[in-house]
Amino acid sequence: MKTYIVFGASKGLGDAFVRGVPQQGDKVWVVARSRPKSLDLEDCIHREWIPADLSDLHSATLVKDKLQNESLDVLIYNVGVWEKEGFEEHYTFDNDEPADISKLIQVNITSAIVCIQALLPHLRKADAGKIILIGSTAGLNNANSSQVSFVASKFAIRGISEALREHTREDGIAVTCINPGELAAEIPYEEGADRALSVYNGTRIPLQDIVSLVKCIVSLSRAACVKEINIPALLDANT
Repeated sequence: MKTYIVFGASKGLGDAFVRGVPQQGDKVWVVARSRPKSLDLEDCIHREWIPADLSDLHSATLVKDKLQNESLDVLIYNVGVWEKEGFEEHYTFDNDEPADISKLIQVNITSAIVCIQALLPHLRKADAGKIILIGSTAGLNNANSSQVSFVASKFAIRGISEALREHTREDGIAVTCINPGELAAEIPYEEGADRALSVYNGTRIPLQDIVSLVKCIVSLSRAACVKEINIPALLDANT
């Protein structure tokens, strides 16, 4: 039996992690602003919702207090907001508002750091704790993206992973950064990978593929550490 905590778990990839990674008898702390539908599942997995707004600096304390003295086997930080209309053709960095930039940095970077810091005592109680941060191929070199703040935040996730890995090495806590390309996040996990492949003709990665990677990482012994995985969509020429 394992205990998980998943940040950003109300929909998309986070919801897929909550549904697809744990096994019967496991417990999952689900961190999200809105109530996740996964709480209604009846699959012998215990899920607890922690309502939290990660744009609030105090959310880390809220999450830590909710866990009390419970140990954690796996922490998955899957949070990433981006610029307004950032993926539209007419988007330009010139129009980004300072307040929006600040919020993006808070959610994508600062919250990751302070939440992980707050939960390290819980992870140290596990036999083979694991921290998995979800980055993006936008945080890799030559990603051809003009979203300055979003790209900066995803580069930062990789940096956090590198330094955190060294910090937790003696604790036996493995830290992994996964950098997916464009995901078929609009296709609910329960509809299956075949539907995602059909809708996007293979140009976007089914959520099931990332879930499979995480399940593999979680299954590894405490002797192993997967440092970083880059997983672009095969048919995306930009990655």
